[in-house]
Amino acid sequence: MTNTHTGFESLRDEAVTLRRAGLSRRQIRDRLHIHNNDLLNRLLDGVPVPEWTKRPNAKDDLRARARELRTQGMTYDQIQLELGCSKSSISLWVRDLPKPERRAPGEQAKLASQKRWEHELAVRDVERQKTKAAARDEVGRLSDRELLLIGAGLYWAEGSKDKPYRRTEVVAFINSDPDMIRVHLRWLDLLGIDRDRLHLHVMIHESADVAGAERYWADLTGMDAASFGKTTLKKHNPKTVRKNVGEGYRGCLVIRVKQGADLYRRIEGWWYGIVLGAERDQPGECPV
Repeated sequence: MTNTHTGFESLRDEAVTLRRAGLSRRQIRDRLHIHNNDLLNRLLDGVPVPEWTKRPNAKDDLRARARELRTQGMTYDQIQLELGCSKSSISLWVRDLPKPERRAPGEQAKLASQKRWEHELAVRDVERQKTKAAARDEVGRLSDRELLLIGAGLYWAEGSKDKPYRRTEVVAFINSDPDMIRVHLRWLDLLGIDRDRLHLHVMIHESADVAGAERYWADLTGMDAASFGKTTLKKHNPKTVRKNVGEGYRGCLVIRVKQGADLYRRIEGWWYGIVLGAERDQPGECPV
């Protein structure tokens, strides 16, 4: 049986260390991949807030919001979950307001069930983060050979490929995942591909923040946005409901290696070498 308490304490140690290093709640949330406010509140309970995150009148803003939520009928627990402040502060801010009407037994039972479910989700989040952290630590630092093989595999999954009926031998990698782009660029560095041989451009929906996406990918790659090729805009289809919306949507980045025919042939050879290596007990001919 998994020791949940130990998992929580380990995650709390990481959160407290980051907090004492001066990180904000948002930074800690993103660093540890925690998207449950209740869990984050418990992890940071009793840890002082860094001075730089404090704003003038921040308490006044919280107080006003707490009073607003109280007038909507929220309990102290619900307000604490929403705002992330202590119940003692909430009590001081709203004690002059009338208490919420006592809920019907059925509604009270529903709220109790919801609270139990929120606790269960928090416990699952602890286990989820523990599993991910353990798996991450199993990998460790990659050797050049490991990165070579991983990069070839990722390219064969996500990059453009030559076809018997369309001989192009173009090295072009397209992805929307910034981590995939980071690994691909590191792989190209390993292969000795200079950045001046790269041609980058963005592919994005026409209704998105195009300029913001171009700046994002330029910052991620460390390249000047002015050096990017013309952005490809995807036309809007009114019959479809887009799910890739919001501030996190930045389209895809296309990375093409100029004069990459020889590199393409090597990538294809590496890939089929991986295939044959995986089938070590079943030797066969390379299908290139």
